Amino acid sequence: MEVMNPRKLTPSMSLLLVFEASARHESYTRAADELALSQSAVSRQVQALEEQLGAALFRRQGRSVKLTEVGRRYHSELRPALDRIRQATLQAMSSQSGFGALRLATLPTFGSKWLLPRLHAFYALHPGANVHIHSRIGAVDFSAGDIDAAITVGEDAWPGLVAHRLAKESLIAVCAPGVRPHSQMPSPQWLYAQTFLTIVSYPQAWSDWLAHHAIDPLPMRHGPSFELTSHLIQAVAAGLGIGVLPHSLVKDELMRGTLVAFGETVPSRRSYYFIYPPRNEDLPALAPLREWLLSSLTNDSA
Repeated sequence: MEVMNPRKLTPSMSLLLVFEASARHESYTRAADELALSQSAVSRQVQALEEQLGAALFRRQGRSVKLTEVGRRYHSELRPALDRIRQATLQAMSSQSGFGALRLATLPTFGSKWLLPRLHAFYALHPGANVHIHSRIGAVDFSAGDIDAAITVGEDAWPGLVAHRLAKESLIAVCAPGVRPHSQMPSPQWLYAQTFLTIVSYPQAWSDWLAHHAIDPLPMRHGPSFELTSHLIQAVAAGLGIGVLPHSLVKDELMRGTLVAFGETVPSRRSYYFIYPPRNEDLPALAPLREWLLSSLTNDSA
Protein backbone atom coordinates (compact mmCIF):
# COMPACT_ATOMS: atom_id res chain seq x y z
CA MET A 1 0.00 0.00 0.00
CA GLU A 2 1.43 3.33 -1.07
CA VAL A 3 1.88 5.84 1.76
CA MET A 4 0.84 9.39 0.88
CA ASN A 5 3.57 11.98 1.36
CA PRO A 6 2.50 14.16 4.34
CA ARG A 7 3.78 17.26 2.51
CA LYS A 8 1.25 16.67 -0.26
CA LEU A 9 -1.52 16.60 2.35
CA THR A 10 -0.33 19.90 3.84
CA PRO A 11 -0.52 22.68 1.24
CA SER A 12 1.37 25.86 2.01
CA MET A 13 -0.39 28.46 4.14
CA SER A 14 -0.19 31.02 1.33
CA LEU A 15 -2.15 28.71 -0.99
CA LEU A 16 -4.73 27.97 1.71
CA LEU A 17 -5.25 31.64 2.58
CA VAL A 18 -5.74 32.57 -1.07
CA PHE A 19 -8.21 29.73 -1.57
CA GLU A 20 -10.15 30.57 1.61
CA ALA A 21 -10.57 34.23 0.63
CA SER A 22 -11.48 33.31 -2.95
CA ALA A 23 -14.02 30.74 -1.76
CA ARG A 24 -15.56 33.08 0.81
CA HIS A 25 -16.08 35.81 -1.80
CA GLU A 26 -16.40 33.52 -4.82
CA SER A 27 -14.37 36.21 -6.50
CA TYR A 28 -10.66 36.39 -7.35
CA THR A 29 -10.91 40.17 -7.57
CA ARG A 30 -12.30 40.62 -4.05
CA ALA A 31 -9.85 38.05 -2.66
CA ALA A 32 -7.00 39.94 -4.31
CA ASP A 33 -8.18 43.22 -2.74
CA GLU A 34 -8.41 41.59 0.70
CA LEU A 35 -4.97 39.98 0.48
CA ALA A 36 -3.23 42.89 -1.27
CA LEU A 37 -2.32 40.69 -4.25
CA SER A 38 -2.93 40.98 -7.97
CA GLN A 39 -5.86 39.06 -9.45
CA SER A 40 -3.47 37.07 -11.61
CA ALA A 41 -1.46 36.05 -8.52
CA VAL A 42 -4.62 34.81 -6.83
CA SER A 43 -5.59 32.85 -9.94
CA ARG A 44 -2.13 31.25 -10.19
CA GLN A 45 -2.12 30.20 -6.53
CA VAL A 46 -5.60 28.69 -6.76
CA GLN A 47 -4.48 26.78 -9.85
CA ALA A 48 -1.37 25.56 -8.01
CA LEU A 49 -3.56 24.30 -5.14
CA GLU A 50 -5.88 22.54 -7.58
CA GLU A 51 -2.91 20.82 -9.19
CA GLN A 52 -1.60 19.72 -5.79
CA LEU A 53 -5.03 18.34 -4.81
CA GLY A 54 -5.77 16.88 -8.22
CA ALA A 55 -9.27 18.37 -8.08
CA ALA A 56 -11.05 21.41 -9.48
CA LEU A 57 -12.09 23.80 -6.71
CA PHE A 58 -13.78 26.44 -8.88
CA ARG A 59 -15.79 26.54 -12.11
CA ARG A 60 -14.98 29.47 -14.34
CA GLN A 61 -18.13 31.20 -15.58
CA GLY A 62 -17.10 34.02 -17.87
CA ARG A 63 -15.30 36.53 -15.66
CA SER A 64 -16.60 35.05 -12.39
CA VAL A 65 -15.87 31.85 -10.45
CA LYS A 66 -18.13 29.46 -8.52
CA LEU A 67 -17.12 26.77 -6.07
CA THR A 68 -17.40 23.19 -7.22
CA GLU A 69 -18.91 20.69 -4.79
CA VAL A 70 -15.37 19.56 -3.90
CA GLY A 71 -14.36 23.18 -3.37
CA ARG A 72 -17.39 23.87 -1.18
CA ARG A 73 -16.67 20.88 1.05
CA TYR A 74 -12.98 21.74 1.23
CA HIS A 75 -13.78 25.31 2.24
CA SER A 76 -16.27 24.21 4.92
CA GLU A 77 -13.54 22.08 6.54
CA LEU A 78 -10.69 24.49 5.97
CA ARG A 79 -12.21 27.72 7.28
CA PRO A 80 -12.70 26.62 10.94
CA ALA A 81 -9.21 25.08 10.88
CA LEU A 82 -7.71 28.41 9.79
CA ASP A 83 -9.76 30.19 12.47
CA ARG A 84 -8.28 27.86 15.09
CA ILE A 85 -4.76 28.55 13.81
CA ARG A 86 -5.39 32.30 14.03
CA GLN A 87 -6.78 31.98 17.55
CA ALA A 88 -3.90 29.75 18.65
CA THR A 89 -1.48 32.34 17.28
CA LEU A 90 -3.33 35.08 19.14
CA GLN A 91 -3.10 33.05 22.35
CA ALA A 92 0.64 32.56 21.86
CA MET A 93 1.21 36.25 21.12
CA SER A 94 -0.74 37.21 24.25
CA SER A 95 0.96 34.65 26.51
CA GLN A 96 3.80 37.01 27.45
CA SER A 97 1.28 38.94 29.57
CA GLY A 98 0.86 35.91 31.83
CA PHE A 99 -2.88 35.72 31.11
CA GLY A 100 -3.24 35.18 27.38
CA ALA A 101 -6.41 35.85 25.43
CA LEU A 102 -9.91 34.62 26.23
CA ARG A 103 -12.64 34.44 23.58
CA LEU A 104 -15.88 35.28 25.36
CA ALA A 105 -19.35 34.96 23.85
CA THR A 106 -22.09 37.08 25.37
CA LEU A 107 -25.67 38.09 24.69
CA PRO A 108 -25.60 41.23 22.53
CA THR A 109 -27.70 43.51 24.76
CA PHE A 110 -26.15 42.25 27.99
CA GLY A 111 -22.73 42.80 26.44
CA SER A 112 -23.41 46.36 25.32
CA LYS A 113 -25.44 47.53 28.34
CA TRP A 114 -23.83 45.69 31.26
CA LEU A 115 -20.50 44.06 30.39
CA LEU A 116 -18.70 46.58 28.20
CA PRO A 117 -19.38 49.63 30.42
CA ARG A 118 -17.80 47.73 33.36
CA LEU A 119 -15.02 45.79 31.65
CA HIS A 120 -12.48 48.56 32.37
CA ALA A 121 -12.72 47.55 36.05
CA PHE A 122 -11.63 44.01 35.16
CA TYR A 123 -8.68 45.30 33.14
CA ALA A 124 -7.69 47.59 36.02
CA LEU A 125 -7.39 44.49 38.22
CA HIS A 126 -5.80 42.31 35.52
CA PRO A 127 -3.97 44.55 33.03
CA GLY A 128 -2.32 41.58 31.32
CA ALA A 129 -5.60 39.92 30.37
CA ASN A 130 -7.11 40.16 26.91
CA VAL A 131 -10.82 39.38 26.50
CA HIS A 132 -12.21 39.20 22.95
CA ILE A 133 -15.99 39.75 22.89
CA HIS A 134 -18.22 37.81 20.48
CA SER A 135 -22.00 38.33 20.32
CA ARG A 136 -24.14 35.20 20.38
CA ILE A 137 -27.90 34.67 20.50
CA GLY A 138 -29.21 31.37 21.80
CA ALA A 139 -27.11 28.29 22.54
CA VAL A 140 -23.34 28.62 22.26
CA ASP A 141 -21.59 25.91 20.23
CA PHE A 142 -18.19 25.20 21.77
CA SER A 143 -17.42 22.34 19.37
CA ALA A 144 -16.02 24.66 16.68
CA GLY A 145 -13.26 25.76 19.05
CA ASP A 146 -13.68 29.48 18.33
CA ILE A 147 -15.21 30.34 21.74
CA ASP A 148 -13.62 29.63 25.14
CA ALA A 149 -16.40 30.70 27.51
CA ALA A 150 -19.77 32.43 27.44
CA ILE A 151 -22.12 34.55 29.47
CA THR A 152 -25.65 33.42 28.79
CA VAL A 153 -29.09 33.28 30.36
CA GLY A 154 -31.30 30.30 30.95
CA GLU A 155 -32.55 27.75 33.43
CA ASP A 156 -30.36 25.33 35.36
CA ALA A 157 -29.45 22.83 32.60
CA TRP A 158 -25.98 22.91 31.02
CA PRO A 159 -25.05 19.29 30.17
CA GLY A 160 -21.37 18.71 29.50
CA LEU A 161 -20.39 22.24 30.57
CA VAL A 162 -19.07 23.88 33.71
CA ALA A 163 -21.69 26.45 34.74
CA HIS A 164 -21.44 29.17 37.40
CA ARG A 165 -24.65 31.03 38.23
CA LEU A 166 -23.82 34.72 38.25
CA ALA A 167 -27.15 36.26 39.21
CA LYS A 168 -30.87 35.64 39.17
CA GLU A 169 -32.67 37.61 36.47
CA SER A 170 -35.48 39.94 37.53
CA LEU A 171 -38.20 41.27 35.23
CA ILE A 172 -39.92 44.63 35.07
CA ALA A 173 -42.87 45.79 32.95
CA VAL A 174 -42.26 49.00 31.02
CA CYS A 175 -43.99 51.33 28.59
CA ALA A 176 -43.29 54.64 26.84
CA PRO A 177 -43.99 57.81 28.87
CA GLY A 178 -46.92 58.69 26.60
CA VAL A 179 -48.52 55.33 27.36
CA ARG A 180 -48.10 55.72 31.13
CA PRO A 181 -50.90 54.13 33.21
CA HIS A 182 -52.76 56.23 35.77
CA SER A 183 -51.37 54.24 38.70
CA GLN A 184 -48.22 52.28 39.51
CA MET A 185 -50.21 49.06 39.31
CA PRO A 186 -52.50 49.45 36.28
CA SER A 187 -55.93 47.89 36.07
CA PRO A 188 -56.50 44.75 33.98
CA GLN A 189 -58.67 46.86 31.67
CA TRP A 190 -55.72 49.18 30.91
CA LEU A 191 -53.41 46.22 30.35
CA TYR A 192 -55.78 44.42 27.98
CA ALA A 193 -56.05 47.57 25.86
CA GLN A 194 -52.27 47.50 25.22
CA THR A 195 -50.21 45.54 22.72
CA PHE A 196 -47.96 43.00 24.45
CA LEU A 197 -44.47 42.82 22.94
CA THR A 198 -42.20 39.84 23.64
CA ILE A 199 -38.68 38.53 23.19
CA VAL A 200 -38.29 35.33 21.16
CA SER A 201 -36.00 33.66 23.70
CA TYR A 202 -38.43 34.17 26.61
CA PRO A 203 -42.03 34.15 25.33
CA GLN A 204 -43.34 33.29 28.83
CA ALA A 205 -42.13 36.57 30.35
CA TRP A 206 -45.56 38.24 30.19
CA SER A 207 -47.31 35.11 31.50
CA ASP A 208 -44.93 35.02 34.46
CA TRP A 209 -45.45 38.73 35.17
CA LEU A 210 -49.24 38.48 34.96
CA ALA A 211 -49.32 35.34 37.13
CA HIS A 212 -47.25 37.12 39.79
CA HIS A 213 -49.85 39.91 39.84
CA ALA A 214 -52.78 37.43 39.75
CA ILE A 215 -54.05 38.77 36.39
CA ASP A 216 -55.68 36.50 33.81
CA PRO A 217 -53.48 36.33 30.68
CA LEU A 218 -56.20 35.14 28.29
CA PRO A 219 -57.38 38.56 26.98
CA MET A 220 -53.79 39.60 26.07
CA ARG A 221 -53.40 41.26 22.68
CA HIS A 222 -50.14 39.86 21.34
CA GLY A 223 -47.89 42.04 19.22
CA PRO A 224 -44.61 41.24 17.45
CA SER A 225 -41.70 39.33 18.97
CA PHE A 226 -38.07 40.45 18.79
CA GLU A 227 -34.87 38.43 18.60
CA LEU A 228 -32.74 41.13 20.22
CA THR A 229 -33.60 42.61 23.61
CA SER A 230 -32.27 45.97 22.39
CA HIS A 231 -34.88 45.97 19.61
CA LEU A 232 -37.65 45.25 22.11
CA ILE A 233 -36.44 48.14 24.26
CA GLN A 234 -36.52 50.45 21.23
CA ALA A 235 -39.97 49.25 20.21
CA VAL A 236 -41.42 49.93 23.67
CA ALA A 237 -39.75 53.36 23.83
CA ALA A 238 -41.29 54.17 20.43
CA GLY A 239 -44.76 53.42 21.78
CA LEU A 240 -45.37 50.24 19.77
CA GLY A 241 -46.54 48.36 22.85
CA ILE A 242 -45.58 47.36 26.38
CA GLY A 243 -42.87 44.89 27.35
CA VAL A 244 -41.45 42.84 30.19
CA LEU A 245 -37.66 43.16 30.26
CA PRO A 246 -34.68 42.27 32.46
CA HIS A 247 -34.41 45.06 35.03
CA SER A 248 -30.63 45.35 34.64
CA LEU A 249 -30.96 46.08 30.91
CA VAL A 250 -33.42 49.00 31.18
CA LYS A 251 -31.95 50.89 34.15
CA ASP A 252 -30.51 53.60 31.90
CA GLU A 253 -33.83 54.10 30.06
CA LEU A 254 -35.75 54.29 33.34
CA MET A 255 -33.28 56.82 34.73
CA ARG A 256 -33.49 58.98 31.60
CA GLY A 257 -37.29 58.72 31.50
CA THR A 258 -37.47 57.19 28.02
CA LEU A 259 -39.24 54.21 29.63
CA VAL A 260 -41.67 54.09 32.57
CA ALA A 261 -42.01 51.05 34.85
CA PHE A 262 -45.25 49.78 36.34
CA GLY A 263 -46.17 46.97 38.71
CA GLU A 264 -43.69 45.08 40.90
CA THR A 265 -40.34 43.73 39.80
CA VAL A 266 -40.85 40.00 39.29
CA PRO A 267 -38.29 37.19 39.77
CA SER A 268 -37.56 35.43 36.49
CA ARG A 269 -37.31 31.69 36.06
CA ARG A 270 -33.95 32.32 34.38
CA SER A 271 -30.48 33.22 35.67
CA TYR A 272 -27.27 34.54 34.11
CA TYR A 273 -24.50 31.94 33.85
CA PHE A 274 -20.81 31.84 33.04
CA ILE A 275 -20.28 28.61 31.11
CA TYR A 276 -17.37 26.82 29.45
CA PRO A 277 -16.24 23.31 28.48
CA PRO A 278 -14.22 21.49 31.16
CA ARG A 279 -11.21 21.44 28.81
CA ASN A 280 -10.94 25.25 29.13
CA GLU A 281 -10.79 25.25 32.94
CA ASP A 282 -7.04 25.97 32.99
CA LEU A 283 -6.99 28.88 30.52
CA PRO A 284 -5.05 31.58 32.39
CA ALA A 285 -7.58 34.39 31.88
CA LEU A 286 -10.65 32.29 32.66
CA ALA A 287 -10.44 32.14 36.47
CA PRO A 288 -9.80 35.89 36.92
CA LEU A 289 -12.74 36.76 34.65
CA ARG A 290 -15.00 34.23 36.39
CA GLU A 291 -14.20 35.62 39.85
CA TRP A 292 -14.67 39.20 38.68
CA LEU A 293 -18.03 38.37 37.11
CA LEU A 294 -19.22 36.53 40.22
CA SER A 295 -18.23 39.48 42.41
CA SER A 296 -19.59 42.17 40.09
CA LEU A 297 -22.98 40.59 39.41
CA THR A 298 -23.46 39.69 43.08
CA ASN A 299 -23.07 43.38 43.90
CA ASP A 300 -25.18 44.55 40.95
CA SER A 301 -28.49 42.70 40.77
CA ALA A 302 -29.46 41.52 37.29
